[in-house]
Amino acid sequence: MDLLSIFLFLLSLAMISKGSDWFIESAVAISNKSGIPKMIIGATIVSFATTAPEFAVSATAAYIGHTDMTIGNAVGSAICNTGLVLGSIIVVKAIPVRDHTFPIKSGLMLLSGIVLILLSRDGGISGPDGLVLLLVFFAFLYHASKTQYKIFGKERAGSGKVKIKEMQKDIVFFVIGALSVVIGSRILVDSGIKIAEWLGVPEVIIALTMVAIGTSLPELATAIASLKKGHQDLSIGNILGANTMDIAMILGASSQIRTLPVSDQLTGYDFPFMFVIMLALIIFGLTGKKLERWEGALILGAYLVYVAGLFTWYG
Repeated sequence: MDLLSIFLFLLSLAMISKGSDWFIESAVAISNKSGIPKMIIGATIVSFATTAPEFAVSATAAYIGHTDMTIGNAVGSAICNTGLVLGSIIVVKAIPVRDHTFPIKSGLMLLSGIVLILLSRDGGISGPDGLVLLLVFFAFLYHASKTQYKIFGKERAGSGKVKIKEMQKDIVFFVIGALSVVIGSRILVDSGIKIAEWLGVPEVIIALTMVAIGTSLPELATAIASLKKGHQDLSIGNILGANTMDIAMILGASSQIRTLPVSDQLTGYDFPFMFVIMLALIIFGLTGKKLERWEGALILGAYLVYVAGLFTWYG
């Protein structure tokens, strides 16, 4: 047993999780203190918060040539967010769907999945293909900015700006957080590859399961916190947005680094499951205006079956 690789894998998860916390908290603090409108903060910085680990890991994997890890992490995170994270939360307590933007948010999420499936039919996601995915991401950003505008109205940076000196602590944590995410991502990819070799399973399966669950920790933490505070409905919007960004932004940007080959397993098993579980979430959310506990159990059960199928048929 390669205990060092396992230790480094767990250490990297801690670095990414804590680093992303520092990164987003300090980024929001800097934005607020510098007088940047809440509309811009909400539509950009906060939207990137929970997907920072996935982006760093997938981009790093693409850069060093481990494209199976790139796609596996992005797609696996979207499946994990819906099946494991949201499914588990719904099982604990039914979630009312009160957000009037649910149809648009869920539609953009499903659109990103459909575009990915269509673009990958030729066996890979090229640079031009990635630009199409990025267009879906920009549509998501536009919708997010419009939503924030309606909530906060037209805001301007007032005279309450502070000097750089007063933001030194925030800047330090911003840099430390960013470095922790980047360095932790490289360690996560390297140790994940070694664990895959040690277990004798393909890299993509490790990426779709262990790495995806690890990089989905921010979404899980957000969902648990929302559940404890009685605002579990907030986790729906977070996960819909995170899934859209996992696919459209992460794969769109990573394909600009290098072309991402798409295996038969991805097109024949992972992509269809991703599409079905997303569609199920949307149908459940639109039909009853509430995500019932039995529906959560169905989604969670489907995820567990998916993971079992991965190791049974492809491991």
